[in-house]
Amino acid sequence: MNVLVFLGSRRASSPPNPPRLGERVARHLVGEASTSLDVQLIDPLSLPIEPVFRPVFTRPAAEVPPAMAELHARIRAADAYVMVSPEYNHSPSPALTDLLNAFPSSAFAFKPSLIATYSSGQWGGTRAAVGLRTFLSELGCLPVSAMLHYPHADRVFDAEGRPAAGEDAARWSSYAARGLSQLAWWAQAAAAQREAVDPFAASPPFRRRPTERDAPAG
Repeated sequence: MNVLVFLGSRRASSPPNPPRLGERVARHLVGEASTSLDVQLIDPLSLPIEPVFRPVFTRPAAEVPPAMAELHARIRAADAYVMVSPEYNHSPSPALTDLLNAFPSSAFAFKPSLIATYSSGQWGGTRAAVGLRTFLSELGCLPVSAMLHYPHADRVFDAEGRPAAGEDAARWSSYAARGLSQLAWWAQAAAAQREAVDPFAASPPFRRRPTERDAPAG
């Protein structure tokens, strides 16, 4: 199974300290998932920032930045996703939602996702996860039930995503395994079903305008 881990933060300055706290969490999850899955980390800092938001599906192919075109292909080819998000005003990271909104929901559809949130405080971004469940469901990559939350992530993980000195590494590994095992199970089940039945045959994506999905006029 091919899995993309999306790091949902563009922050590269302090505060907080360390500035890229989410990178620690994302690296931890990449390491844990890599034991049984083919995992790739998606860092929004490696992608171009455009002054005007233009999703890839609203422009001619020749006008899509190469990095975004490549990511679009990787999203379509992936079997599952891990979304790593901090919490901003009780909501998911705008950097994450902005990045995901740049691609059509059909690229994510009929695949599972796993929510992982973090904070330097005691709540671990749990409130952001609530909103993220709805967002990901609308994209079509329904989240598995076992969400992961990482409070005090700056103290739990070192810069490479390893449990810091004094932390119970086996316990953190077991904690991640529950969510990742659910993700792998659903990814395999969804892949088998997509192979057997074309999911877009009965639920095609709209091609030109959202009104293609409108209810019949009364």
